[in-house]
Amino acid sequence: MTELQNVLAAVLPVFFIAGLGGLLRRVDWLSKEADQSLLSIVINLLSPCLILDAILHNETLREPANVLLPPLVGFGTLALGLVVARLVAPAAGLTDARAARTFATVTGIYNYGFVPVPLAMMLFNRDTVGVLFVHNLGVEIGIWTIGLLVLEGAGGRVEWRKLVNAPLVAIVVALVLNFAGAGPRVPAFVLKSAAMLGQCAIPMCILLVGATMYDELRGFTSAGGLRAMSVACVVRLGLLPLAFIAVAKYLPCSVELKRVIVLQAAMPAAIFPIVMAKHYGGDTATALRVVIGTSAAGFVTIPFWIQVGRKLVGV
Repeated sequence: MTELQNVLAAVLPVFFIAGLGGLLRRVDWLSKEADQSLLSIVINLLSPCLILDAILHNETLREPANVLLPPLVGFGTLALGLVVARLVAPAAGLTDARAARTFATVTGIYNYGFVPVPLAMMLFNRDTVGVLFVHNLGVEIGIWTIGLLVLEGAGGRVEWRKLVNAPLVAIVVALVLNFAGAGPRVPAFVLKSAAMLGQCAIPMCILLVGATMYDELRGFTSAGGLRAMSVACVVRLGLLPLAFIAVAKYLPCSVELKRVIVLQAAMPAAIFPIVMAKHYGGDTATALRVVIGTSAAGFVTIPFWIQVGRKLVGV
């Protein structure tokens, strides 16, 4: 298979499963009432199991540089996205300050988990997946600090309590056990159970994402927002990928972290900031336009940037 075929073979199942999620919502096999329960299972059980399976016995994560640098890169790339998006926001034609702040926040936050995790599994290896989870610690910190400050503007508040969740605890515990070499002391049936449960996490997440996107599309209108959608695509899927790939190429770091940065370079806007916009007084319509516009364009740009990034960076 060619490089492009390999990338497409990894990307297309993600979009296909998301489409199935939308179909399940359409035929009411996956009801809105079930979303919260399923999401709680994913966050509090399946994701921690996936994290434990990816980090325990991970030799790459016994190197201090692969534990300390990835969160800094995650925080830094998120901050870069937020700054660039905030500077470019006036070009989106958004005269309302609340809409401009929402545009900057949603455009600046990339899809750092639901899409890149399965891609890392299919394109690379377990070591890369482990580094990706550690990298995402920095992204989470960035979202609930500078991300929230950009969204709320003057008088914004930092939500430190949001950082204490089951996946974060799982990452810390798994890293400690891995550093201590305690993996062999964990009973085999526990590791096997974690691996089996962890394999359910990503498909379930993607199904829920597809169902959520279907809900949002039903009431979506692009009227008056084509300019904002276009600018968001240029920033999120054009300018920022070039910057991320440059970081991956020239940053002195492990090949696993370079792979993670290349994957994140290709990502569209994350879906979760729609929830942030609703809860923290942002403009939901603008958030929807950015997410839907970049996600739709991502069908083409994700394979393109992954292929280009891997060639330029050599991973």
